[in-house]
Amino acid sequence: MQGRSVAASLPIYAKIQSMKSPLPPRPEDHPSYQLHRKQLWTQILLPMLTAALVFIAVIVITSVATFRDNGDVSRWAAISEIWLVLPVIAAGLILLLVLLGLIYLVSYITPIIPPYTYQAQRFVYRVEGIVKRFAEFAHKPALVLQELSTLIRNYLAQVRKG
Repeated sequence: MQGRSVAASLPIYAKIQSMKSPLPPRPEDHPSYQLHRKQLWTQILLPMLTAALVFIAVIVITSVATFRDNGDVSRWAAISEIWLVLPVIAAGLILLLVLLGLIYLVSYITPIIPPYTYQAQRFVYRVEGIVKRFAEFAHKPALVLQELSTLIRNYLAQVRKG
């Protein structure tokens, strides 16, 4: 047994054959991945690059308009103030639209809520009653055992005394 390995001495019960299945396609070949690559340019990168170019163009136009004709400082201050106020106005308009939407939603839902809240309350009361009954049912054996142990203790106490 010196020259033989342990695996060679074991009996063979079953032989495992390797599967001949093809490898899954590469992610680059999958149609959804190719569609994603196309959409990456058209829906993500192109709008971001366009916005960046527009922003840079506005900066250049503003700088040229401001520093031409001896550089009017008050005009530059007014333009800067406009650029500082525009995001605040945009955020305020978005919040106003959200608030108007919530007001509309509340005015639409208010007449609908009372019947459904009453039904929900009735359902919760039913569930509460069922839970209480199951709790009593589960607690009764413990009460019976406690009462029996008290009776047996009292009986044994009386037997010892008398």
